[in-house]
Amino acid sequence: MSFTLINPESLGAPRGYSNGVVTEGRRLLFIAGQVAWNEQQQIVSADLVEQFDRALANVIAVVTEAGGKPEQIARLALYVTDKNAYRERMKEIGERYRARMGKHFPAMVLVEVKGLLEDNAKIEIEATAVW
Repeated sequence: MSFTLINPESLGAPRGYSNGVVTEGRRLLFIAGQVAWNEQQQIVSADLVEQFDRALANVIAVVTEAGGKPEQIARLALYVTDKNAYRERMKEIGERYRARMGKHFPAMVLVEVKGLLEDNAKIEIEATAVW
């Protein structure tokens, strides 16, 4: 894996993400949007924090299956159905994030959407990894 995080001083210090990532890797993995599905493709919980945790675990499972590691994730896109609920639970979400990703903060975006394909899903996460 070889990439450099880009965080210009003129943008201020980012919290929990990086503004840009320059990659020099030989392998790119594009991970489809992952919801909080278990092995039976059922949403694991109605709770946003639990859904975040499982969706991120599913992203990491794809990276691992491809031979990569969580710290090789260069970009995360989070789609939520309620940005205010996300904001209210950011501390808990951050704790779950760090438990799975440590202090690795790739480029990220969070987008509020009207709905997701899975009716009970509150969050969907897609990613790009490089190594």
